[in-house]
Amino acid sequence: MATKTQGNVQGNTQANTLANTQGNLRRKTEGTSDSNRPGKLQGKVAVVTGASKGIGASIAWHLAAEGASVVVNYSSSKEGADRVVNEIVATGGRAIAVHANVAKPTDIQRLFSEAEKEFGRIDILVNNAGVYEFKPLEDVTPEHFHKMFDLNVLGLILASKEATRYFGSEGGSIINISSVAATAAPPSTSVYSA
Repeated sequence: MATKTQGNVQGNTQANTLANTQGNLRRKTEGTSDSNRPGKLQGKVAVVTGASKGIGASIAWHLAAEGASVVVNYSSSKEGADRVVNEIVATGGRAIAVHANVAKPTDIQRLFSEAEKEFGRIDILVNNAGVYEFKPLEDVTPEHFHKMFDLNVLGLILASKEATRYFGSEGGSIINISSVAATAAPPSTSVYSA
């Protein structure tokens, strides 16, 4: 689950972060003295779930800026994922977009299979995909519960499990993005914060 806020603060922060990262990637690929130095993640492959916008897109950009090839996962926004991929590729990075609902085991298997097919390995998983729908406890339904838990919890576990099947003998890294609501539950977040 990614920390999410509402309003212009989120949009401005995400836009500024993305612009700063794009600038860093451009500098690394435009013939400056830094462009001859590989990034810390040169040769690594990262899968970022929920990477078509917001925090996930910014994470994808940062990984690419450090030299990683990036798999931009999306569930609902192909246009957003394609935009992130095109921006990374336009500045010298390597990236692909892969549609997968990480709450579905067969989608997760396909996500990792396509990542390995394209890049030959997987070294990093960033579990960023998440959904939040705030409701008072008295309005929570089994469908509401399963929509959130199947993606936010089960999806994270299934993606992590699948990633370990693809990590090489040297292992890999799994990064789980969480939310401030995990430790300081605002009103109407009983399911999200559980």
